Amino acid sequence: MSEAARDTGTGAAAGSGTAAGRLVVGVDGSEPSLKALRWAARQAALTGDALEAVIAWEMPSAYGWAGLPGLPDDVDLEANADQVLARAVETALTPEQARTVTRRTVLGNPAQAILDTGEGADLIVVGVRGHGTFRSTLLGSVSHTVTVHASCPVVVVRGTAGTAVTAPAGGGS
Repeated sequence: MSEAARDTGTGAAAGSGTAAGRLVVGVDGSEPSLKALRWAARQAALTGDALEAVIAWEMPSAYGWAGLPGLPDDVDLEANADQVLARAVETALTPEQARTVTRRTVLGNPAQAILDTGEGADLIVVGVRGHGTFRSTLLGSVSHTVTVHASCPVVVVRGTAGTAVTAPAGGGS
């Protein structure tokens, strides 16, 4: 896993040695990723696997030495990603389930972050918005990249584009 990865939670099952394996789910705050998180939590409960939720963040391509024009100085993109992940876990899961989830915030490409985190996992779960083939080709598809390159089985949970879980503007709570 990248050195930029940060474990933002200490799920009860993580590192306890009691889990049968490891299940990784990619989260971006979208409704399909929330559905994937719910599915993954149910699967982890059935198998006894530890559940890890991963979110990735990237510097916008316009970022340079001069900073981002129009972006407030107090915006912390990593903190915003942490907040989106926390809100997604709290929204999608029961409090008991949420306590057992290990949360990872990773700097980098979302597909690569999921693949790196999923290395050695028993299963990776991702959501998909269900864009058509042409649109997916233009936009790129995290779920497609993960299914093609993962070193373990991948479950793709279908969903529709909808309201995303977002962090407050300016990175505050």
